[in-house]
Order: sequence, then structure tokens, then C-alpha cells
Amino acid sequence: MSYKIYIPRDSSALSMGAEKVAAAIQAEANLRNFDVEIIRNGSRGLYWLETLVEVATDKGRMAYGPVKIKDVTGLFDADFLNAKPHPLFLGLTDEIEWLKKQQRLTFARVGITDPISLDDYLAHDGYKGLRNALNMVGTDIVKTVTDSGLRGRGGAAFPTGIKWKTVLEAGAKSHIGLGCVAETKYVVCNADEGDSGTYSDRMIMEGDPFVLIEGMTIAGIAVGATQGYIYLRSEYPHALITLNAAIEAANKTGYLGENILGSSKTFHLEVRRAAGAYVCGEETSMLESLEGKRGLVRFKPPLPAIEGLFGKPTVVNNVISLASVPIILDKGAQYYADYGMGRSRGTLPIQLAGNIKHGGLVELAFGVTLRELLYDYGGGSYSGKPIRAVQVGGPLGAFLPESQFDTPLDYEEFSKIWAVLGHGGIVAFDDTVDMAKMARYAFEFCAIESCGKCTPCRIGSTRGAEVVDKIIAGKDTVKNIQLIRDLSDTMLNGSLCALGGMTPYPVLSALNHFPEDFNSQTIVKVAA
Repeated sequence: MSYKIYIPRDSSALSMGAEKVAAAIQAEANLRNFDVEIIRNGSRGLYWLETLVEVATDKGRMAYGPVKIKDVTGLFDADFLNAKPHPLFLGLTDEIEWLKKQQRLTFARVGITDPISLDDYLAHDGYKGLRNALNMVGTDIVKTVTDSGLRGRGGAAFPTGIKWKTVLEAGAKSHIGLGCVAETKYVVCNADEGDSGTYSDRMIMEGDPFVLIEGMTIAGIAVGATQGYIYLRSEYPHALITLNAAIEAANKTGYLGENILGSSKTFHLEVRRAAGAYVCGEETSMLESLEGKRGLVRFKPPLPAIEGLFGKPTVVNNVISLASVPIILDKGAQYYADYGMGRSRGTLPIQLAGNIKHGGLVELAFGVTLRELLYDYGGGSYSGKPIRAVQVGGPLGAFLPESQFDTPLDYEEFSKIWAVLGHGGIVAFDDTVDMAKMARYAFEFCAIESCGKCTPCRIGSTRGAEVVDKIIAGKDTVKNIQLIRDLSDTMLNGSLCALGGMTPYPVLSALNHFPEDFNSQTIVKVAA
């Protein structure tokens, strides 16, 4: 009898020993003369249970975790291949409450399929969206994406369909450079995922790369682009291997390249590694880097949709934005739009990190509250202490106090409390955190990562860190707090991009909500 075992190849699982666990299970199976097939799937996103080992049974996949090398012999002794009880036995994977309550649309296949098996992807509804798109004209594809309500998942939350429409029309009525009608267009995926506490892009690229490839291909067909680039974070070597393997498979089988599926449509795709600069997560800086230049922010206008890569109209979208497109083209705009609240439609892959008991990925429709995420899914703090603050949206996101934990995840609701959803990363801090030090870190981070092109960001961040040091030391506290507010106003309104423009978010939110950490009991609200 042959047994099928699933062990993740995801980077986080590997860091928890998944490779060694897989080798140990294979060795033990050989020793006991068991015929096993080990499939290296993506992670289910329950990172506190990695390495999560699943065994295929007639009833479904049974989970065991977290499995260490020392547990392997005991698992075989307990007959885990036949789903027998063991202290690490979790039951049916799909019935694990943490997973069962989620609404996985973009992450429907992650953790289920072999990431580099095209056959597996096709067997789980893969490329249905592309097949539908090939039978549509560009304007109809763009309308479908627009009607779905999909907005940029990279942080800006700009409506994806409007961006695509601009690029689609650029060839017809926009003149680029020296009066030449734009014929060449590009699709660029911003995969330079650098925000603290975020990993959803990586999980897609390592766990379901074909969904990203399919989404980019649909985008290319929609706007008339024939070349795409994935600008990949340099610290993601495993994603690079997986993406290249999937692109090769797609090219060999007619899902990429010339005459896609006999349609006469063309779309080529390549991966380009980033150089490690956080500022290249900003779209124009990324485009400069792709062109082989130093990653400096460009002045806008012109927008990349008009003059983007090499001066041509360019769709620039985040990984999750593009990976959400296939299900929209497969099941229709209304299917996707039925999830969410207000103007925030669909689902958001939320990443729980920091001082949290159950860190991992939760995909839910917009509208779930921070409190639900932190306690129903996250299980509270890892330390067992009260959660004092969370930072949502990466290192440039605001710090939110417990009094705001009932805020629903919605772009407009977060805007009302002077916060951002960003890329969906949530980093939790217990009551031992020093918020003055966190504010200082925001300035320090900006100073280190600034491209240096604009003065408010380059100089303001350095001066800001120095002033916070004075506040921490108790020097002229009231005067220096006001100085921080004045400096933040300059950075907010004078910076070229969001790096300098959003650094005041964590700084001022820390000042406003946690004044006691700055030797001040007086809260002076930032001007709206």
C-alpha cells in the first residue's frame, strides 16, 4: 500500500525544520518498508504548528503538528500513516477551527497543491480565469475587474480596474515621449515585500505561483501588454526557485509565451531580483531599479500607467492584487464583490506576527475586527500579557491602542482613525513595549531606508530620531514633543513618496495614544 504525505516547502516551515522532518520520515519509511510519496506543498499558514505533516486518507487529509525530528519514530510507532491517535494528532486539516472559519479565495490552493505541479493547479480550478479572459475583449476584462471592487492590496488601495483602464487606453490616445503612440506596454508585479510582519506575497509565490502567473497573464491580455516582470525581494531565494520552475512549466505547455492556448495572444514573463532597498517597494523607485538605475523615487505626474517602465504605459500591481484576478475572471465580478463591506470588497490575507500566540495567515472578508483577529485567531499574546498595541500596515503604519481594537478592517474605517491597512500585516506588542522607543525606530528606519532624493525624508528622519532621544532623556519634553509634531507635518506634506510621508503615522500615533511613554500626560491630537 502506498501512502501520500504532505510536508511544506514554505520558507517559514523550512526554518522550523521541515526539510529535516521530510528526510527523517522518508528514512524511517524506508527502514520499515513502507511505500510513501512525500509531496512538498505550500504552508497552510498555521505557523505555530509547523512543521505541519498531513497524511492523505479516505476521509481527507489528517494533520499532525508541530512535528520535530524527534517525533518521527513515535509517529510511525503510533501508525500515523493510517491516521491513528498521537499527541500531535490534530484531526482533519479542513476541520481545524482556525482554518475552517476562514474565507480563502486568493489562498484557496495554498497548502493543498504541489506548487510546481501544473497538473495539480489545473485539477484545482487553475487557469479557468485565463480561459474565460481569452474569450473576452480587453475592455470587458477591465470592466469585470472594476466591477469586482478589487483595490490594490499593496497598501495604496487604488481601484485595480481604473489603473488597468488607464493603461488599456494609453495606446489609443496617449502619446509617449516624442509624440510616438505607445505600442509597447508592460505588466510589473511588485513582489518586493519588505514590510515588517508581512509574508502573504511570499506564501503565494512559494505556495501557488501559477495563480500569480495567471493573474499577470490576464492583466497583459486585458491591457495589450506582451511582457511582464516580477520584481522579487532579494531575501526570497525559495520564491525565486519556485517562480522560475512554474514559469518554465507554463511556457512549455502554452500558458505563457506566443500564441497562448492557440489564441494568438502573447505574454512573456520574467523574474528580476531586487537589490534589497525598502524604498524600491514604491512603484516608481522599483521601475528605476528594473531599468538598471539607482532606486530613486520619480516625480509624479506622469503616472506609471502613462509613462512607466522604459517610458511605456505600465500596470504596476502587488502580488496579492494580481493573484486575486483569476478567481474574479473564473467566478465573476459579483462573486468576489459579495465579500467585504463598504468600498472594501473581497477578502484580505491578514498576517499575524509579533508577540502573538498563534501567528499565521488569515484570509477573511473585509469587516472583521482587530479584536477578533488578535484573540479569536491569534490567541492573545505569546507572552500571556495584555496586548497593549498593534501596528497595522508595516513599519509606516500607525500604532493602535486597545481602545481601537473593535475597528473593522476596512480602508475607510481605518482612515477615520488616522490609520492604514497597508499590506495587511498586524504586529502585536504586549504591555512591556516602550512606545517612545518604537517611535524612535520609525525615524531610524526611515533614515536608513531613504533614497535621499527629498530633504524632508532624508534629513527629517535623522533629526526626528535625535529629538526623540532628547525626549526619552527628559530634556525639554514639551518643547521637543511640539518640535516632533512640526517636523512630522513637514514630512507628511513635503515628502516625495510614502516612505517619508508616512513615517509620521507610527510616530504621531505613539505620541497620541501613549503619551506616558514620552514623559507627557498631555495628548495633543495631530491635525487631520
